[in-house]
Amino acid sequence: MSLYARCVVLWPGLAMSAVVAVAALFLAEHYGAPVMLFALLLGMAVNFLSEDERCKPGIEFVARQVLRWGVALLGLKITIDQVQALGWQSVVMVVLAVALTIGLGIWIAKWMGFSPFFGLLSGGAVGICGASAALAIAAAFPNHPQKDRATLFVVISVSTLSTIAMVLYPMLAHWQAFDAQQAGFFLGSTIHDVAQVVGAGYSMNQQTGDTATVVKLMRVGMLVPVIMVAAWMTRMAHAQQARDGTAVDAATNRPPLLPWFAVVFVLLVLLNSFTALPEVLTSTGHMLSRSFLVAAMAAIGIKTHLKDILSVGWKPVALVVLETLFLAALVCGYLLSPFHQGIS
Repeated sequence: MSLYARCVVLWPGLAMSAVVAVAALFLAEHYGAPVMLFALLLGMAVNFLSEDERCKPGIEFVARQVLRWGVALLGLKITIDQVQALGWQSVVMVVLAVALTIGLGIWIAKWMGFSPFFGLLSGGAVGICGASAALAIAAAFPNHPQKDRATLFVVISVSTLSTIAMVLYPMLAHWQAFDAQQAGFFLGSTIHDVAQVVGAGYSMNQQTGDTATVVKLMRVGMLVPVIMVAAWMTRMAHAQQARDGTAVDAATNRPPLLPWFAVVFVLLVLLNSFTALPEVLTSTGHMLSRSFLVAAMAAIGIKTHLKDILSVGWKPVALVVLETLFLAALVCGYLLSPFHQGIS
């Protein structure tokens, strides 16, 4: 199929996803609510478009390929200097907190009878960067009839909890008498979404906001190893299918250990770290990444029926809440422990 013919096929779905994304961005800007949640809800409101054969190819393209580019461009937000500025003790704690949250999520998910993939998805979303992490991790998972529903549920859950945390966690930091750097570390290590971290941090003071933002970007940097884990789990699942004779083609369908969008993510981090990129380039990259992720969330919402979300039951809700409480308790305990010597 020629490029022109492919554009003609994809155009209706691309246009519908873009319209929903623009509406979500407008509402989020004016009402201060999570943009991913608006994109999801607005997309679900026009779910009937997923049944239109003219829109379906474009919607699928946005939900898969545009999503991957949005994740890749997140690399322009991070530099190695930002990670070094945290100090080794803080970096180790952030990595440990993310790893333990994901491990807890996988363990509880298996105990509740869910797939380990769902535990990794929810734990990664709570531990890393909320809705963006959920979309990035899901992009590395194998296709499954329940994949979109699980992703949407996690996005709804972490977006709601992130908004609640943005209000409650600064009060908790004040109650614990954290200084500006400690409060920034706590907020940046525990709140799910980047926007809510920024809002909570700078609502306290400039130093807290700066520290919270840097810590949060360190968590975003954990996307690559977690995506590699997701890709490895996908390969293992595919290998099992091949042994069982249920895989379509073991030779051609075996997923890569490191997806291309994760490779681009790493390359952009290195480029941003060792090259003085023009401000217009980095700001454009940030804008495109956010726009692509919002459009992808809108497309996934369009593909999803409300009844599918309502049928998940209480166990997934309990899983995400437990992961959130565990992460907050872990970081708070670290800051209050005698082993903590201060944030460098």
